[in-house]
Amino acid sequence: MKFIKEYKEGDRVSAVYLCKHKQSAMTKNGKAYENVILQDKTGTLDGKIWDPNSMGIGDFDTLDYIEVCGEITSFQNALQVNIKRVRRCQEGEYEPADYLPVSKRGVEEMYRELLAVVDSVKNEWLRKLLDGFFREDEAFIRAFRQSSAAKTVHHGFVGGLLEHTLSVTRLCEYYCSAYPILNRDLLLTAALCHDIGKTRELSLFPENDYTDEGQLLGHIVMGSEMIGEKVRGIEGFPGWLEGELKHCILSHHGEYEFGSPKKPALIEAVALNFADNTDAKLQIFTELLEGAQSDGWLGFNRLFESNVKKTRV
Repeated sequence: MKFIKEYKEGDRVSAVYLCKHKQSAMTKNGKAYENVILQDKTGTLDGKIWDPNSMGIGDFDTLDYIEVCGEITSFQNALQVNIKRVRRCQEGEYEPADYLPVSKRGVEEMYRELLAVVDSVKNEWLRKLLDGFFREDEAFIRAFRQSSAAKTVHHGFVGGLLEHTLSVTRLCEYYCSAYPILNRDLLLTAALCHDIGKTRELSLFPENDYTDEGQLLGHIVMGSEMIGEKVRGIEGFPGWLEGELKHCILSHHGEYEFGSPKKPALIEAVALNFADNTDAKLQIFTELLEGAQSDGWLGFNRLFESNVKKTRV
């Protein structure tokens, strides 16, 4: 099979992919068409079925594995496939592992690294809390290891939540060495827990979509609630410490307009916000560059509010 990452403009497509999303739409002239997002382990590809009533277009739906025939075109500096024929595939015609995007790093290796950070936390209450999540809660551990960090924006792959959490934690480790005033145990605990709500906000692959609870509450509020649930099982956990940790979780997006119920009021919360934003933005740019079909200028990117360019090496 040819993977999505290997395509270039003008290529013919004849392969099986996971239909990550399907939606009916209408052109400005009132003609019906279908928007389709195809997925394999290397990424996603936007597709268009301009004649959905054609004899070559079989019945299929979101999360079906489909055989697609068409041609790769380019629209606004992004590749898409003009789909001419579609057929729903049966079990045995595809290998599911080929269709789930995964972290380039091994999950086992990353989780060992995470547990080493847990072991370095000296505050007994925060250590009990972390052990409660990352060593004792089997359902949470399973979800945390498999979850993405986002639906599409950054780290949108199996193991993405774990990879993002480690990157944020490493940045916070650096901040602690550069600014000794920071409470290391609080900051690292907040870094490890800042996105735990995403295990409930997003469903696992292949769906990787918002749950009803995720749509209603969001991962920031859900993460704070999860901290509260775990704290209630630790007798004697200091209320002031719970409040400071929850504040770091609730303010880690930094601004109300970015979904934070609170703005940072603790120095550790400021540091967490910077670390989270740094890793997210650099990962977004990394994925943008890795998906670029040419060197030089890549066009306007709304997340950076700028035309972006690949560095000349």
